Amino acid sequence: MPESAPALASPPVIVARDARRRAASPALSGAPAPARPFLKWAGGKRQLLPELRRFYPAIFGTYFEPFFGSGAVFFDLLRLGRLEGRAAVLSDTNPDVVGCCRALRDATDAVLANLRQLARAHEAGGEAHYYEVRDRRFNPARRRLRAEDGRPGIAARYTASLAAMLIYLNHTGFNGLFRINARGEFNVPAGRYANPSVCDEPNLRRVAAAFARPGVELNDASFETVLDRAAPGDFVYFDPPYAPLTQTARFTAYTADGFDESRQAALQRTAVALARRGCAVLVSNSTAPLVRDLYARNDEAREAGLRAHLVVARRAINCRAARRGGVFEYVVTNVAPARRARRGRG
Repeated sequence: MPESAPALASPPVIVARDARRRAASPALSGAPAPARPFLKWAGGKRQLLPELRRFYPAIFGTYFEPFFGSGAVFFDLLRLGRLEGRAAVLSDTNPDVVGCCRALRDATDAVLANLRQLARAHEAGGEAHYYEVRDRRFNPARRRLRAEDGRPGIAARYTASLAAMLIYLNHTGFNGLFRINARGEFNVPAGRYANPSVCDEPNLRRVAAAFARPGVELNDASFETVLDRAAPGDFVYFDPPYAPLTQTARFTAYTADGFDESRQAALQRTAVALARRGCAVLVSNSTAPLVRDLYARNDEAREAGLRAHLVVARRAINCRAARRGGVFEYVVTNVAPARRARRGRG
């Protein structure tokens, strides 16, 4: 495994085990429950967080997360208290994600009221209700927004009703996928859940409050825009649609344009430029040959201080549960990893 680059700042102090457990568990510490990701997301990073935490810089300025998705790292940093007094610029090219987050922040009560109605209707109608919402309500509403030429993008005009429908479809659709076809229509099939959690009101209110924190931005923007704003000492985490390991493992229809090899190469150039600028950079991706060539075997990436670390993550995107499980992934960064804490006995 490649050696780590010199740290941008001293690694975080490894505290005693019991203190770590109190910090990680609200029940043990007596603290209020933290906000958690409110969207299920294919490729979400909750399973990878123990590895990613080792590469959080000890000191940083503004936090940038250009592929926000479910925002697992943002919420983890928030839970750890690492965003106190810091700005956070959260962005995505998926206007539904950004629009939903903004609507939840700005019209929390209306989103929850709509979501409670959807949850009750799902209890009565199940799969039939899912397809009725998807095909007769959600997609037509999105189509109307897209047809309004000369107006701001979808994200700026996302309604509380649309946000509630997206949350509902996300929690009852197959594996938390967000997939749209060439016509720009959401086409994820219904999932098979006995009792899906559709409306977690306490957590949704905590999420809304997190988005409303001073300094937190929710932008409908490409990852390249980070180059316009990130300064030396800032922390940037990139979680792009993963480069596929096989031709049948493509889940890049996150937006209508997808995320192909040229975009992966553009992301690598952005990461290299930021590392040279003095930003703390963290990238997660698959171990596809393309990614290996862009980072692990790339002279420019190495000269910028980026190192590719192999880590094990649990993936759940497969129609056959038996084929889901632990896989190797790359974590690419210019931050030296903190040492893993030793497990105590007993």
